[in-house]
Amino acid sequence: MAVGFHEVRFPVDISLSSTGGPCYSTDITTMKNGSEQRNINFVYPRCKFNAALGVKTEAQMKEVINFFHARKGRGFGFRYKDWSDYHLKNELIAMGDGQKNKFQIIKTYTSGGFSTVRKIRKPVVGTIEVYLDSTVADGWSCDYTTGVITFSTPPQSGKGIYCTGEFDVPVRFDTDEMDIGMKGEYFTWSNIPLIELRESGS
Repeated sequence: MAVGFHEVRFPVDISLSSTGGPCYSTDITTMKNGSEQRNINFVYPRCKFNAALGVKTEAQMKEVINFFHARKGRGFGFRYKDWSDYHLKNELIAMGDGQKNKFQIIKTYTSGGFSTVRKIRKPVVGTIEVYLDSTVADGWSCDYTTGVITFSTPPQSGKGIYCTGEFDVPVRFDTDEMDIGMKGEYFTWSNIPLIELRESGS
């Protein structure tokens, strides 16, 4: 069976109390004198989550079981709301050049003069607003499955293209096994690992 992505969202009431966030990968070699050589493997972070703490009721557990079966374990990806980071607020995504009409939604994280740019591939339907400088933009559409904004007419050169809205993280279950046990009167799952789906080359 071919695998793919289901444009459905993991239950938000469960993700609200879940744990996790962005993870980097760094190799560190310690020299004999105690100095270090560090190699950064991930230019962009890959998020990991554990949804187990978000399951508080028997009804939520049944919902997770159904969700797991529908995704065939690790087989199909899905949307996940990371409550710690799901907003875009007047985010500059590009500058118009008078020719290009397609733009990937991004989010930039800046500290101390250094920045990391993150592709936003799963914007939430109905939340996206687009501006050219400070003016509400007309004649655009958003592909909510890829995060690409398309203008009917290329924005003028020098115009800042800004985006406001919400986004999800594309993830999958990081296990094919459902490790269910009893706690009191209903079933529990002590570890529900989720991991972000990355594009090739990212």
